[in-house]
Amino acid sequence: MRDSSLKRSLGVDLTRSIKESRVLLVGAGGIGCELLKNLVLNGFGEVHIIDLDTIDLSNLNRQFLFRHEHIKKSKALVAKEVAQRFRPDAKLEAHHANIMDPQFNVSWFGSFNIVFNALDNLAARRYVNKMCLRADVPLIESGTMGFNGQVQVIKKAVTECYDCTAKEVPKSFPVCTIRSTPSQPIHCIVWAKSFLLPELFGHSEDEAADVDNSENAENANEIEELRKEALELKALRESIGTEEAYQNVFDKVFGRDVERLRGMKDMWKIREAPELLDSAQLREESASIDPRISTQDQKAWSLAENFAVFKDSLKRLSQRLKELQTNTPSNQPPPILTFDKDDVDTLDFVTATANLRAAIFHIETKSKFDIKRESILMICRSEDTMVNKTSSEMAGNIIPAIATTNAMTAGLCVLQSFKVFQNDLEHAKTVFLERSGARAINSESLNPPKPDCSTCSFALVRVEIDPALATFNHLVESVLEKELGYDKELTIAIGNEMIYDPDFDDNLKKKLSDFGVSNESIITVTDDNDTDTRVNLEILIVERTEPSSAESEPVKLLQAVEIPLKPQPPAQPSPEPTVTTDGTSVTGKRKREGEGTDDLEAQNEHNAKRLASASIPDTESNEPIVLDDDEEGAILIDD
Repeated sequence: MRDSSLKRSLGVDLTRSIKESRVLLVGAGGIGCELLKNLVLNGFGEVHIIDLDTIDLSNLNRQFLFRHEHIKKSKALVAKEVAQRFRPDAKLEAHHANIMDPQFNVSWFGSFNIVFNALDNLAARRYVNKMCLRADVPLIESGTMGFNGQVQVIKKAVTECYDCTAKEVPKSFPVCTIRSTPSQPIHCIVWAKSFLLPELFGHSEDEAADVDNSENAENANEIEELRKEALELKALRESIGTEEAYQNVFDKVFGRDVERLRGMKDMWKIREAPELLDSAQLREESASIDPRISTQDQKAWSLAENFAVFKDSLKRLSQRLKELQTNTPSNQPPPILTFDKDDVDTLDFVTATANLRAAIFHIETKSKFDIKRESILMICRSEDTMVNKTSSEMAGNIIPAIATTNAMTAGLCVLQSFKVFQNDLEHAKTVFLERSGARAINSESLNPPKPDCSTCSFALVRVEIDPALATFNHLVESVLEKELGYDKELTIAIGNEMIYDPDFDDNLKKKLSDFGVSNESIITVTDDNDTDTRVNLEILIVERTEPSSAESEPVKLLQAVEIPLKPQPPAQPSPEPTVTTDGTSVTGKRKREGEGTDDLEAQNEHNAKRLASASIPDTESNEPIVLDDDEEGAILIDD
C-alpha cells in the first residue's frame, strides 16, 4: 500500500531510483532523527547512519526516536533499532563512530548515491563537505537555530560548496593571556579544554626537545627552557595510566608552572599574583568526598570537590586512552581523546581543572552546567542550539531547539534530494526557514561555485603505487612532469606537512611509505608558477594489490585529467571617456605630461584645485565650462 502511494506521488522512475539508492546520514540528533524517519518511510534503499554521540537526558524533548531507557546508549545504534520498526524491510546500517575516522575514506563516501548532513559542529561539516567533493557525491547540508533553519544542495562543479561562503568562527583568545595571566573564567576554561586536555591525551604543541641552539647563543636560556618544558610534558604523558599520574600532573601544572609565573615580579605589579594550592591539604580534605559529586552540575564545587573530580576524571580518561591504544593496529595513527560537551569524562576534567586554575588566579569558579554552556559557545553553532553571548552573563542565553523546526528542515532535505535523484539541479533550491517576514519558508536558486574557493576549486587524480618501490621522485618525474605537464615550480604536501618544493628536495629519494602514504592517502600539489597557475591538485593514492612486474612502473597515473587554471582577478574597468565640444575625449585618469604617477586620487586632487581657481561665467550662458588641461584634450564640466 505504501509503495503504491509513493509511485502515485513521485512517479515510477523516481520511486525506483529512491528504492535502489544507497544513502549516508551523518548525525542522529535533532534533525537526524526526523530525517531517518523520512528516509525510511519514503522507501529509500540502504541507509547508513553514523554518529559518535550517546543519548543524553537533554536530548529527549526533541529527538523523538529516543526514550529514557536509551540514555547513555549510542545514538546511531538506537536510532537504527527504533526506525527499523517503522519499516521492518528497510536496510539500515549503524556506525557508532566519528565520521572523520580514517576508515571512512573517499572510496567509502563514493559508494553512496547521496549524503545527508545533520551535524552539530563546524569541523565535521567541513570534513564531510570536502570528502563529498573528492568522491563527487551530492550532499544535502542542513542546520537549525531555534526557529530558523536552512537546507543547501551541494554538488561538485555545479553549486557552491559549504566553504564557498565564510562561516563565523569561534572566538579566540591571546595565548599569553590563557597561559600566563588569566583574568576571567573563560580564560581558565579555554586553558583546560584547548591546552591541558590535548597536552595529556591529544597532540602536544610543545615538542621542542630537539631544538638546536648551537647558533642561537643569545637565546640559549629561552631554548633550554623550551626543551625542559617539552621533556616535562613528555614525562607527564608517559605517566598517564599510573597511580601517581594525578599527582604528577598536579605538581606540574598547579605547582611548578605557577611558581615560575610568581617569579616574574613585573607581571604582578598592578594585579594580584597567583597563589599556590596546598596539595597535601587538598588530598586530605578530598579523601572523604565521593567523586560522584560531579553529577551535581548546577552548583559550584568547593576546592576539595574540584580536586576529587580532577583526580577521578583523570583516571577515567587514562583508562579510556589505554584501551584505545591496546585496540589500535600498529599501522594506524595513535589514538587521542578530544573534548566533547556531551562527554562526561572530558567535561568533568575540564570543569575541575578550570576551577582549580581559577582559584589560583583569584577568579570566580563556575558550575559544571555553566562551563558546559560556555563550551557550547566556544565550539559549535549547532543544529540544535545557538548561543547568544551578552555582557551580563558568562554564556548568555541558549536559544532552545524547536522540534517543529527540525521536522520541517528534515522534510525539506528529502524534497531537495528528489531533485538530485531526478538530475534536476536547475530547479533545486537553497531553502530558509525564518520566523520573521511575510513567509515562513523562503528559497533562492543554487549559486555556482566560487572560483576562488580553496575547498572546491581543485582537481583530483588517482595514482596507483607500489608501496615497496614508489618514491617521491617517481611521483614527480613520472606523473607530475611527464603525464600532467608540471614544471619544477610546485609544492607537495601531505596534510599540513610540506614534503617538497624547488628549494627543498631532500625527500625526493625517500619512499612514499616512509611518510605514512598508503591506500586512500591524499597528497596535495600546489602550482607555484606566477603565470598560467593551475588549481590545486589532490592525488588519491591507490595501492597496487598485485606484485609489480619488471615492466610495471612504481607509480602510475590511472586516468589523465585536465587541470584547470586558477581564475585571474577581474580587470578594473577603464573609466568611460568624456567627449568635449571639440570632439576630443578624456578618461579622467590620463597621466599628465611630466608627472610620474597614474594615481587617480592625486590626479583628481589636481583637477579639484584647477576647478577651485577657475572663474565662473554668467549663469545664463548655455555654454559648457571647459578648462584646458593640455594640448591633447580637455576636462568637461557640465553647466
